[in-house]
Amino acid sequence: MKRAGFLIEKIADTDNLHLAFYKSRKGKEHSKDVIDFRKNFSENIKKLRNEILSENLNIGNYHYFKVFDPKERTICAASFPERILHHAIMNVCHPYFEKFQIEDSFATRIGKGQYAALERAKFNTKKYKYFCKLDCRKYFDNISHDILFDKLKRLFKDQGLLNVFEKIIDSYSVTENRGVPIGNLTSQYFANFYLAFADRFAKQTLHIKGYVRYMDDMVLWGDDKTELLKTAKKFGDFLSNELNLPQKPLVLNESKCGLSFLGYVLFPNVVRLNKNSKKRFVRKCKNCISNLTKGEWSQEEFAAHTKPLFAFAQFAETFNFRKRMIEKTDICRWALTA
Repeated sequence: MKRAGFLIEKIADTDNLHLAFYKSRKGKEHSKDVIDFRKNFSENIKKLRNEILSENLNIGNYHYFKVFDPKERTICAASFPERILHHAIMNVCHPYFEKFQIEDSFATRIGKGQYAALERAKFNTKKYKYFCKLDCRKYFDNISHDILFDKLKRLFKDQGLLNVFEKIIDSYSVTENRGVPIGNLTSQYFANFYLAFADRFAKQTLHIKGYVRYMDDMVLWGDDKTELLKTAKKFGDFLSNELNLPQKPLVLNESKCGLSFLGYVLFPNVVRLNKNSKKRFVRKCKNCISNLTKGEWSQEEFAAHTKPLFAFAQFAETFNFRKRMIEKTDICRWALTA
């Protein structure tokens, strides 16, 4: 693949920085950071442009907080000017990252996403007798800085851009030279790009026909159990040796026994919610009802929060489960019909 060059000037272009600002402020219009940036908008944009072109960027001003759904994670939020920088970079670099992806990679991609991954996984589960599931231990925390930067140099040749990438990568670590921050736009692209090399190994070297990856959740399918296990071990060796990624024990089973994937359990002819998703659904519904009855939410806010919950449940065979939840309260019934 031909490496991309002469991109840093496009990233620093004033129109591109304006676009990056409007993307960065989405959902945060009333925050202090956005209001402060707006006060001297032209000067702040000019300052960021000069910093990009001179590679004199102030990177690493992170704010940390924890989330606990579906599991505990430390989120690393960049400062507002850095978020503008990240959007400016990806406005220009997105096509190059996207072109490197394969058809069977679904995370953080326009026109792909969770439900597209599930549909492909449903198809493969119905088509093949066996599946083998792999995922990495604390994936974002274990991405190697050296390997990531080496891979980026294979995609881009613009030294100014590579210098900015290196500063972003080196601004954060969990252990020495490892880890990218959860919560940064650049991290989403880096993490997806990092495993794109595993995707290509799976398809081009191992010639796996049944394959789906959603970030670090990877599933291989086949009709020969012994051959599938052998292939999965070669794939795992690539993750260990070429990408230096520790993995959880692989799961090999018959498709008829059910594949746990992205909050669901996929069988050849039916999809179920997994136990954790059911518990989370009930807990979130109760919280939504509580917020509405206490007057903390309007009915419109309540609908905005509950509709995605029921849409998530509706992808699975959950009619009776949803009916029981709806029958418990008129408020839930309203949420479905609003």
